[in-house]
Amino acid sequence: MKLKIEELKFNADGLIPAVVQDVFTKDVLMLAYMNADSIAATMETGFATYYSRSRQELWQKGATSGHVQKVKSLTFDCDKDALLVMVEQAGVACHTGSWSCFEGAEAGGSIVDQLVDTIAARKAEPKEGSYTTYLFNEGIDKILKKVGEESAEIIIAAKNEDTSELVYEISDLVYHTLVLMAEKGVTVDEIREALKGRTEGKY
Repeated sequence: MKLKIEELKFNADGLIPAVVQDVFTKDVLMLAYMNADSIAATMETGFATYYSRSRQELWQKGATSGHVQKVKSLTFDCDKDALLVMVEQAGVACHTGSWSCFEGAEAGGSIVDQLVDTIAARKAEPKEGSYTTYLFNEGIDKILKKVGEESAEIIIAAKNEDTSELVYEISDLVYHTLVLMAEKGVTVDEIREALKGRTEGKY
């Protein structure tokens, strides 16, 4: 994040508005305020930290809920009096439980991208009682075992007339595959790019 705090134009209260956007879905998640200290904390930790006007203190998004925002870029507008914070959102962004604080934005958010963000957050900041954290703690062999088990269960489920079990098992495989990807550092964007080739030529 290459941003010089001294170049920004803060208001009379020492604050600057920050528009927060999901880096994958491009949904606008929330509007918050930052001051020089919260910007410095964000740049130091890599996780979004804002200034609460009601409590008059810094707060790191998701510190208690686990819905952290891993900052991918922090930029200012042409007048240097507003910020754009691009984040990987873990879980939901709004305190009401909605994906976004803006009405209607939920429809644009990919559930896979939201799940990827949650998994990434559990890897970065382990959470007690989290199954995802448990898998990461157990390591690659445990994760691979689960991927293998879910693959076998898909084959068994596919033999049944009722597809509800098949849907459930495929969902399990997708989840465990995403955990494996996070463990090995493979991104969804890399998979998307590889899949593009499946739409051409011999496919």
